[in-house]
Amino acid sequence: MDIEQKQAEHIDYFVKQASNLKGTALSTVIVEATSHPSLFAFSEIIAASNVLELEGTENSASLDLLRMFAYGTWSEYKSAADRLPQLVPDQVLKLKQLTVLTLAETNKVLPYDLLMQELDVTNVRELEDFLINDCMYVGIVRGKLDQLRRCFEVQFAAGRDLRPGQLGSMIQTLANWLSTSENLLVSIQEKIKWADTMSEIDKKHKKEVDERVEEVKKTLSLKKPGRLVDQ
Repeated sequence: MDIEQKQAEHIDYFVKQASNLKGTALSTVIVEATSHPSLFAFSEIIAASNVLELEGTENSASLDLLRMFAYGTWSEYKSAADRLPQLVPDQVLKLKQLTVLTLAETNKVLPYDLLMQELDVTNVRELEDFLINDCMYVGIVRGKLDQLRRCFEVQFAAGRDLRPGQLGSMIQTLANWLSTSENLLVSIQEKIKWADTMSEIDKKHKKEVDERVEEVKKTLSLKKPGRLVDQ
């Protein structure tokens, strides 16, 4: 079963759970969801009406925490830790995994120094173990550890939830890509047309040359002296 299918099943489970609970009981579900080892998307849970109703209540910090797991990073959590629930170890691990995904969105070569700073990792061995066992083995990223250059080369990274306002930017990026692709396609078609035209010209020229050669052969054949008759 691939990671996308697993995600869909886990999301569906937690959305159903959240839809049947309110208040403090929802906070428990949020802790369970943000601790789940195979769940990395949370926007659909946030969108559940019962979850949104936490806004402005005594349990609103749980909604803020869920948003942190949907859009934030480990360093952002630390900056806001005084107004958010304390994390259990599984949540810490999950938020650090999500931090790697966020970093991979904008840079496919991640320096070890940056990763250690963002993840609160003190040495290279610990960092590489985390990337191998808790990221690549889990299937959320694929890449190459370059010890010589002290960096992680990202070949694939699972996508995170879109931040509010990010959809418009993504649509614009896709529109620009589509426009560029269309222009490239037109250019390729024009080059193919030009190549076809040149091919026809070459064929016509070759035919003319062949015909001229045949004419020359015939002319030479007519001018060839006949055999001498014995006297």
